[in-house]
Amino acid sequence: MGIVEELRENELVRFDSAIIQFVQGLVSDRLTSAMKVITYFGSKTWLTFATLGISILLVLMHKKRFAVFLLFSSTAGGLFNMLLKWIFKRERPDIYPIIVEHGFSFPSGHSMGSFIFYGALAIILVKISTPVYLDWLFGGFCALIIFLIGLSRIYLGVHYPSDVIAGFAAGGAWLTICGLLFRYGEYLLKKAKESQGIKGSYNK
Repeated sequence: MGIVEELRENELVRFDSAIIQFVQGLVSDRLTSAMKVITYFGSKTWLTFATLGISILLVLMHKKRFAVFLLFSSTAGGLFNMLLKWIFKRERPDIYPIIVEHGFSFPSGHSMGSFIFYGALAIILVKISTPVYLDWLFGGFCALIIFLIGLSRIYLGVHYPSDVIAGFAAGGAWLTICGLLFRYGEYLLKKAKESQGIKGSYNK
């Protein structure tokens, strides 16, 4: 909300410009190729197929509730991002666009979508894995790829830094809401099974 207020008052120009100049000052052919690959892992195409594929795998592993959590958080999060873009209608930067993107800029869909998707994966792994070191390892990997996807959007000239930060903030807020709903659903399921005299097996 703070970013939105400053956006309305046009106080983000200096902040955005300084970061864009620094990041795009690193432009090189090799780094551009790498950033194009990184940004793909936050694209709508990749996130859609990855969400569906992992959800199917979770169902096959008899982890249906985790599949529902991943599908709902990612799909509804995408719709939420579209709503926010429609509300604010911020045009994309035109300083040095390396690739061409269409649609509004605020908040970054890649940043918001990647935060929700990779964040949800980290939550699921914590729930189903036993070794704690795997939780930290995969959580660290998810945090790194989320950051790099956001950075790639600035590097490629299709988003302002404030778009990326707002995307992370909105994605984090939405994932928190979905996580709380998921925990509440697990609680209700556990109580229902207990009331029926069924001892369900739950992961950590």
